[in-house]
Amino acid sequence: MLRLERRRQPSSFWRWAAPLAAVVLTMFLGGLLFAAMGKDPLIAIRTIFWDPLFGQYAAFSRPQLLVKAAPLILIALGLSFGFRAGIWNIGAEGQYIMGAIFGAGFALAFYPSEARWFIFPGAILFGLLGGMLWGLIPGVLKVRFGTNEILSSLMLVYVAENILAKMAIGLLKNPDGMGFPGSRNLKQYAAAHNPELAAGTGAHWGVVAAILAVAGAYVVLSRHRFGYDVRLTGQSPRAARFAGVNPGRLILICMAISGGFAGIAGYFEVAGPSGQISIDFNVGYGFTAIIVAFLGRLHPVGILLAGLLLALTYIGGEVAALTLNLPIATIQMFQGMLLFSLLMVDVLTDFRIRFGKAKVA
Repeated sequence: MLRLERRRQPSSFWRWAAPLAAVVLTMFLGGLLFAAMGKDPLIAIRTIFWDPLFGQYAAFSRPQLLVKAAPLILIALGLSFGFRAGIWNIGAEGQYIMGAIFGAGFALAFYPSEARWFIFPGAILFGLLGGMLWGLIPGVLKVRFGTNEILSSLMLVYVAENILAKMAIGLLKNPDGMGFPGSRNLKQYAAAHNPELAAGTGAHWGVVAAILAVAGAYVVLSRHRFGYDVRLTGQSPRAARFAGVNPGRLILICMAISGGFAGIAGYFEVAGPSGQISIDFNVGYGFTAIIVAFLGRLHPVGILLAGLLLALTYIGGEVAALTLNLPIATIQMFQGMLLFSLLMVDVLTDFRIRFGKAKVA
């Protein structure tokens, strides 16, 4: 008989080996999925993970790796603060949208000025503010009324999507757009544009912000008192209260951090790769970042590596759709498999697999 036996202490080996095992398991399960669709599984896996970096499309795909990874890393880093403290913000997608709206709205308020130096940094600050305010709503509801932050933050995503659609056809609509929904193209607005800093690399200011955020989050979580409070609250809320941690204040700070990071990512995206506020501006980065956070073990360096891996699946999925005629939805399913594989393998952190009957005490 196969059974699970609880370990006396969580396994440090499986804590760090589980993400690697989950990636391998996902490749295997994904191969079965591709085979069921009539595709060669080895070719499909190679197309997703190898060809974007070393195949015939590598010259185009490599720069896109940083473009796709930057928002995932920023959002996941913000989420990691709350997740470490046991605060479950599932609505980063909405905070990402609101950051883009606030930032773009600030920048477009000064259109067509090209000379005002404060527009781009001001738009970043407004993106931060928009994400923070949207993240604080479920935080305040939890602290004041005991509302479940999972439900409230998730439902606010749909509110943000409706506000996005309204902005695209209303307040931020391009008056010179021939009636089509969407704002002015920020790529053509030099004072607000988030340009590629080095030609052919894909690196823009969002990438720089992601790298700085990784370094900053590492220092705060490992060297600062606030990071200690976050870790202690996640491990033992009762001990944290005895240590003087104010749980309500910690919830608000963590929700503000996660919302702010998502908001910054939203503005960098709308001012760079996306280019404009549109009805379909959001592409699910806020939800994918949850996978990035857990795959990276809520550790800044792990999140950096996991962000690059998930960005690779986005790019590889586009290559697979082009060369193998695979639907994009298949890649979304593939990413979902990665999270479920991690959850399955994670069981080994707290349990051992045993064969035979359990011993009777």
